[in-house]
Amino acid sequence: MKTHVTKPADITRKWYLVDAQGKILGRLASRVAAILRGKHKPIYAPNVDAGDHVIIVNAEKVRVTGKKAKNKRYIHFTGYPGGLRIEIYADLMRRRPERILEQAISGMLPHNKLGRKMFKKLKVCIGENHQHQAQKPEVLEIS
Repeated sequence: MKTHVTKPADITRKWYLVDAQGKILGRLASRVAAILRGKHKPIYAPNVDAGDHVIIVNAEKVRVTGKKAKNKRYIHFTGYPGGLRIEIYADLMRRRPERILEQAISGMLPHNKLGRKMFKKLKVCIGENHQHQAQKPEVLEIS
């Protein structure tokens, strides 16, 4: 038996278009993170970025279940004394809805150079329009 070693030359990248309207945040984020990592491909290797590009539209229409809209908090520390910033999900959704999906997905990727490289293949858009029609993205239905 021989072990297949994935090389960067073996990788072909596709573009996928995902509509977030009415989708649950965590389920959508986990499926998109798997596509960005390349786990849906037979040539997947944990040390190689074999994933595809993903465009998410209608980011402002993603939903959460239960009381998360009132209770879920996003915490950021500026690095200065007294610089802890806490924002509620509902406030962040009004201010920057694309940031909610970006944070959820980036938390599911590796926290190293490889994860940052994978995250660059994610494009999150507010509304139906996006700038990547030239790449001819395939519509990906996520339940």
